[in-house]
Amino acid sequence: MATATPSNMLEAQARTPGNKNAARRVRVAGKVPAVVYGAGKDAVSVAVDPRQVKSILNSKTGHNTIFDLALDGEKTKAMIVDWQYEPIKGALLHIDLKRIAMDRKLTVAVPIVLKGEAAGVKTEGGILEQMLREVELECLPADIPAAIEADISHLVFGKVLRVSDLPQSDKYKYMTDENQPVAHVTTVKEEVVAAPEAVAADAAAAPAEPEVIKKGKQETEEEGAEAPAEKPEKKEKK
Repeated sequence: MATATPSNMLEAQARTPGNKNAARRVRVAGKVPAVVYGAGKDAVSVAVDPRQVKSILNSKTGHNTIFDLALDGEKTKAMIVDWQYEPIKGALLHIDLKRIAMDRKLTVAVPIVLKGEAAGVKTEGGILEQMLREVELECLPADIPAAIEADISHLVFGKVLRVSDLPQSDKYKYMTDENQPVAHVTTVKEEVVAAPEAVAADAAAAPAEPEVIKKGKQETEEEGAEAPAEKPEKKEKK
């Protein structure tokens, strides 16, 4: 479960909120600007250690980890609800932290992990496609699972694993639509490339474009150019 352990600790220092230059100075000092809110209290601007944040995000429970947030000599349960990375160097730019009341349910996104080998892959030569990788749950903070594990060994062609087929528990409730597809077995589609002879035959069989259409396109393209000298009208061929 995503509960706090001695290593799940994040120390924060209060800071004066400001503009982008103020946030840049926090990063230059080796910290990451963050905001703490929730639990009916005012939002507070803080600075946190990026190494501690990355340790939490890279843990087994990831951003759903409930940890102790140390601020101004007090500790409160919190979790990371949003974070931003610098796109080129991958450095953390900003963190949103939410205070958590352990006796109140919350909605979280939990990864779906497929277990086993699908029968449609093993015996029928298909490939497994996972369409849904996360599912939303409502539960108490202490009951957040690290992942939802689903057995797919029974999956064959024509069988779809849906949210309603995922493991049930009295500790959490699925908020995602129960009919949402999670995974199925599909075939490998090969791209058919036409032989040069077939392409040439199709080109020969295609009807020639009427001369009047070609002429119309040409006039459109040359619209605005100087009009050519008028030529004697040709008699219509019969």
